[in-house]
Amino acid sequence: MFEFSATSIFLIGLLFVWTGFVRSGLGFGGAALGLPLMLFIHDQPLFWLPVIGTHLLFFSSMTLRTRINNVDWDYLKKSGVYIIPAALAGVFGLINLPNNWLLIFIYSITLLYAVMWLFNISIHSDRNWLDGLLLTTGGYVAGTSLTGAPLMVAVYMRNVAANQLRNTLFVLWFILVTIKMTTFAVLGVKLHFMSALVLLPVAAIGHIVGLRAHEFILQNDPLFKRVVGGVLLMICLLGLWKMGL
Repeated sequence: MFEFSATSIFLIGLLFVWTGFVRSGLGFGGAALGLPLMLFIHDQPLFWLPVIGTHLLFFSSMTLRTRINNVDWDYLKKSGVYIIPAALAGVFGLINLPNNWLLIFIYSITLLYAVMWLFNISIHSDRNWLDGLLLTTGGYVAGTSLTGAPLMVAVYMRNVAANQLRNTLFVLWFILVTIKMTTFAVLGVKLHFMSALVLLPVAAIGHIVGLRAHEFILQNDPLFKRVVGGVLLMICLLGLWKMGL
């Protein structure tokens, strides 16, 4: 963390305020909306993902400690049959794929989300086979880059009561990140724990603001997503252009 310039450290701090805000404000999307920006500062996903993962474990635990009884455990078990094996495959893909392939994968997935949000295109699932496909794909993407949330949320929104949705998603993220971090530790991938610890206070600022802004964001969801989608579209196109694509 301290090998970065002062300007880079300042920008990293702002980005982790942003990811904390999105994670608690929407209930998902912190990595999807933050990772592409982080890669402009340091283009190594295996540096950022353990840091994001550590924060997600910490903040989801804090959020759930008083809400654990308001979780749809039945649907978590049912959907986990699709998600967890795919997530494990994604983690091994993350570790073994060349870095440039990972960058293309992350920018391309985020570009898809950006276009959908910019033009207010929603993923709708009304078939069991489509549920399974979205959960499996989302699990793999989450295992690879922690950016699979929008795919899985499309299914969870149809199958989980609105008052349990955010808490249930937090449990799902906790499970997926635990799998990812455990696999990292077993395979000797550096977890960058000190960097995560240093960035925890700034992420906490975003987390607290996001919790307070949650209802406002939900009431203005289309506008919020359209603005974010436009910015993400430019970021992803710049990222792919920077790679010579």
